[in-house]
Amino acid sequence: MVVLDLFSGAGGLSEGFFEENATFVAHIEADNHACNTLKTRQSFWNLKKNNKTSIYEDYLLKKINRETLWEKANLNHNLIINEFIDANSINNLKQQIKNNMSQLNKNKIDIIIGGPPCQAYSIAGRARMGKKVQKDERNYLFRYYVEFLKEFQPKMFVFENVPGLLTAGKGQYLKELKTSIEEANYHMEMKIIIATDVGVLQNRKRIIILGWNKNYYKTYIYPNFYNKFPKKVKVSFLFEDLPYIKDNSRIEGKNKYIKSPNDYLKWSGIRDESFNILTQHETRPTNDNDKKIYKIAVEEWFSNKKLLKYDELAKNRPDLIKHKNTKTFVNRFNVVKSDLEYTHTIVAHIAMDGHYYIHPDIRQNRSISIREAARIQSFPDNFFFEGPRTAIFRQIGNAVPPLMAKNIAKNIVKFI
Repeated sequence: MVVLDLFSGAGGLSEGFFEENATFVAHIEADNHACNTLKTRQSFWNLKKNNKTSIYEDYLLKKINRETLWEKANLNHNLIINEFIDANSINNLKQQIKNNMSQLNKNKIDIIIGGPPCQAYSIAGRARMGKKVQKDERNYLFRYYVEFLKEFQPKMFVFENVPGLLTAGKGQYLKELKTSIEEANYHMEMKIIIATDVGVLQNRKRIIILGWNKNYYKTYIYPNFYNKFPKKVKVSFLFEDLPYIKDNSRIEGKNKYIKSPNDYLKWSGIRDESFNILTQHETRPTNDNDKKIYKIAVEEWFSNKKLLKYDELAKNRPDLIKHKNTKTFVNRFNVVKSDLEYTHTIVAHIAMDGHYYIHPDIRQNRSISIREAARIQSFPDNFFFEGPRTAIFRQIGNAVPPLMAKNIAKNIVKFI
């Protein structure tokens, strides 16, 4: 299966296709840190294919540097293209992909996957940007996605985005997308997929648009992606083998887990029995004022099953209020709901502050770590993110959960 990955991010969607033995002709991504993450992950899969994962483990243990890892993994740097897709770059990008296909001895792309940045479509993004959203060039990035469909005519495509795509621009963007896909000779169908339905422990909703090339297919069956963990589950299952850690701290290395992985961690692929290298269990600093609020938020949830409202906090504890506007962001403090079957969605704003993702253990009194955020998104523990902490949180928040991607890829492979 030959795949082209557009608007790749950190590679959450491509992770599912890697697990189905896909050969990628390119990942195209504008963010430099995310491109480095893609290179490191491509290196992992190269080494795994050749039974040399000990080299990757040396990197996780900081025995070798990143460049040495890439070199020993025979990384083809041309496969990860650090470029913003627009009218100025698209022709060069098409040629680079063709060059890659020639080097890999591939004459056809089976699937194109990806989803343009969603900030201009998301309801939260539109609220933040106001009228500026109408002039945001990201509104029309789907046009370039369709250009790649026209150029390479894959058998199928997977287009991922936020549910806000349905209403953004009063529906005009979705209408144009449908028309242009039809003109490119594809039949498309779309559904809103809830992450919990595929075993991810967060209430994340995504539109998954599938397209079939009419030259290959006369019938179209949208797969059933439903695939839940067969037993009762709680969000606490994601954290129970991770060591206690305070704010502004980091715990990494071999033998740092405090217990063996539970059945959910193994089933989801987050951590298997043989993996014992903890990385990026790193937390951000928290000031004393916010720590007091975190404790109140945790107590409110576990005692009363209520979310802490910022305007109510302003009335009860005015000494803790640092922002005059207490009504716009009423839910700015939120606890990860470890006692439920799923928690709230991880979003890119986690890069700005951790208030919306408070750790449920009141003794630790902090926001969640990088590794905890990655686990909520279902990233495996052997997935290493490149870049500074803020950039990593953004990559995690923008990603497609790999467990969702795995179910999509598995069904697509069956179809083609």
